[in-house]
Amino acid sequence: MNNNIEKIFSEIGGIFLTDADKISEKLKGIKAFIFDWDGVFNNAVKNENKSSNFNEADSMGINMLRFNYFLHNNTMPNCAIISGEKNEMAFYFCTREHFSASYYKVADKIIALEHFCKQNNIEKNEVCYMFDDVLDLSIAKVCGLRMMVNRNANPLFKNYVIQNNLADYITAHESGNFAVREVCELLIGLTETYNEVMEHRTAFSPIYRDYFTQRQATGTTFFTVENNEVVNG
Repeated sequence: MNNNIEKIFSEIGGIFLTDADKISEKLKGIKAFIFDWDGVFNNAVKNENKSSNFNEADSMGINMLRFNYFLHNNTMPNCAIISGEKNEMAFYFCTREHFSASYYKVADKIIALEHFCKQNNIEKNEVCYMFDDVLDLSIAKVCGLRMMVNRNANPLFKNYVIQNNLADYITAHESGNFAVREVCELLIGLTETYNEVMEHRTAFSPIYRDYFTQRQATGTTFFTVENNEVVNG
């Protein structure tokens, strides 16, 4: 099955730096999903309010990824955004989607990761991180699963990531073009329960309703970093 998934995603241009079977094994140990914001959910262009947007296809992908985790583990995965900037749309997204945490204005992202892990009693290697650029590499060096968003404008950065083993997969789609959805589909597919996830969601089944109730009960806490210390935002 994983060979078929690897073939499907390779054919659209995805790059497996770790083969699909090994990503699948890593995924079994993952307890949290963390995302960068700018350049991952969007193309990093700021609007007139100095923020940047997201799309509903990516949002649905994350929802299905979280439900897939719930199906396999009977518990909710922890989810967070760690951003180097302050983005009102990221705040809105985290609140609407009931992520457990949103970190903003974080210049040294490893500080936020360490805080997140301590708060949720997990290890760094139990985190799946989706990223796109230089500020993210401190997390990519230590987390369990690294999913990099492609951008053809930075071939040297991409080569650096590849040469230094800082990603397990590089997306076919570029930043701002549904790359988050691509990663979510890949990870669900590697658990071999994609059809089951879709069927439960389509039918709004009892187990999906249970998941959704628990998801909606999750509140978002906002943090920033001051003097290398995480503080409530």
